[in-house]
Amino acid sequence: MAVWEADLVAVDGSNDIDRGSAQWGQDADLLPPDPDLPPLHQRDYRVRAWALDESTLLIRGAVMDIRPAEVVTELVRGYGVSGRRQDPLPIHHMIVDLHVGFPDMVIKEARVLFEVHPQPGCPSIGCDYQRLVGLSISRGFTHKVRELFGGPRGCTHTTALLQAMAPVALQSVFSMRGRSRDREAPASAPTFMRDTCHVWASDGGLWQGVTIGKHPPVPLPTQELLRANGVPPEVIEGRRFGGDP
Repeated sequence: MAVWEADLVAVDGSNDIDRGSAQWGQDADLLPPDPDLPPLHQRDYRVRAWALDESTLLIRGAVMDIRPAEVVTELVRGYGVSGRRQDPLPIHHMIVDLHVGFPDMVIKEARVLFEVHPQPGCPSIGCDYQRLVGLSISRGFTHKVRELFGGPRGCTHTTALLQAMAPVALQSVFSMRGRSRDREAPASAPTFMRDTCHVWASDGGLWQGVTIGKHPPVPLPTQELLRANGVPPEVIEGRRFGGDP
């Protein structure tokens, strides 16, 4: 990400864009081991969020398409060149920064960078993504993004990345609330989760409990973490909703 280093700095003002394992843990392969089959293509999404201040989130996302080494080697040989095995070849690499207001979740700023692109004209669409400013990144965002940037109105890969970034912004709400609330008080009910998935269906048990003033349970991974750190079950149960849905 060297191109960014002169233009975009980390939240603390340094040029250390990605501080890696100190905050996020070691990079893990989310997929099971590869099958013994010819490789064809890899697409990676990565999205992270930071608190710029008490009223603004920075959501940073990237998408990268990579041709595997075997495919690239055969491609070069197809041009009559033989020799060493080629390295994997990035074909697309787009990066998006969004500044999102909190708690209204409205986009304040948007920046798009085309690091790697297949055609010279690809980056010319980047300025069009300023139309994101003023949109809510919560309900209706995916539909609005498709409406504004779908098909010939945008970059397919940048638009797909935006759709992956919206859930990260919403997940960050819980961390932002955790930064400011009284840690001895129970967390507020996550009312914006209604009908976002089958677990949060309006006629389901979780949401029906919210409607009568109950707080959903602490998420399972958080429960495991707290138990491993010696927090008694009754304390976990008493705090109820203490993290991500």
